[in-house]
Amino acid sequence: MDEINKTFEAVLRNDETGVYLTDGELMMRGDFTDMIPRLKPQNLNGELIVKAAKLKNFEGTPILLDATAGMGEDSLLLAASGFNVKLYEYDPVIAALLRDSLRLAADVPELCDAVSRMELYEEDSIKAMKDLKYVPDVILLDPMFPKRQKSGLIKKKFQLLQQLEKPCSDETGLFSAASGLHPKKIVVKRPLKGPFLADKKPSYSLKGKAIRYDCYLLP
Repeated sequence: MDEINKTFEAVLRNDETGVYLTDGELMMRGDFTDMIPRLKPQNLNGELIVKAAKLKNFEGTPILLDATAGMGEDSLLLAASGFNVKLYEYDPVIAALLRDSLRLAADVPELCDAVSRMELYEEDSIKAMKDLKYVPDVILLDPMFPKRQKSGLIKKKFQLLQQLEKPCSDETGLFSAASGLHPKKIVVKRPLKGPFLADKKPSYSLKGKAIRYDCYLLP
């Protein structure tokens, strides 16, 4: 096995299957296969993120920019619903796991169509959005918020990612960069009772049991 990188207590390694993250006890790989049931049309159409990102009276294939990709689950749902998705992830370890997820999913019949519409960029989305050469139709922002869930409710494998992820340090810069592109819609994922991102009041919100999607319609 080859050690690729070490961040805090977690180590990113390679084996014959691909990339995985471990701290010696816990281990996680990028894997979209457990998302397959959610991609079935009868389930996909009920996903809150899909409802939030949907554009009315739009013709063609919309482009969505996921500025805070993480492990890419939301982007997968959106790609399966018909978006072309550009994913931006600045952390090299998370990006490596996500890239491996996309590689493995390309060989899975239930996933290959969706991941063919997903393109990963390993860079800071705030800087990237300032120099973007195209205008996305929708921008998704999901900056990590502190203590998003009680530790007991988080799957053990994702506890490793908490060693890597940091709360957004520039919410105003993130929102400003997104709005500066003048997309048709900005969707912000927040905790149900959390504050608005950068104190910007949305056009409307869609609420789930623990998560809220604030939707901003730009003129």
